Amino acid sequence: MMAPAFVRVTYRKSAIGHRRDQRATLRSLGLRRLNQSVVVPDTPVMRGMIQKVRHLVAVEPVEGNDEAGEGR
Repeated sequence: MMAPAFVRVTYRKSAIGHRRDQRATLRSLGLRRLNQSVVVPDTPVMRGMIQKVRHLVAVEPVEGNDEAGEGR
């Protein structure tokens, strides 16, 4: 069975002045502070959350699964 792919999501722009549901989405992704990065599985649910706050975050693929679960 193939292991799931992962993406690194980095909080780049402040959510101040944006809608409450967008701030809640950032928190659900595990993002608390600017420039914080989290590695999340590349699933349709996560992609939908990322799409909702795409103007506030940067997304890049994670090459190896050894970085999975790293919540820096």
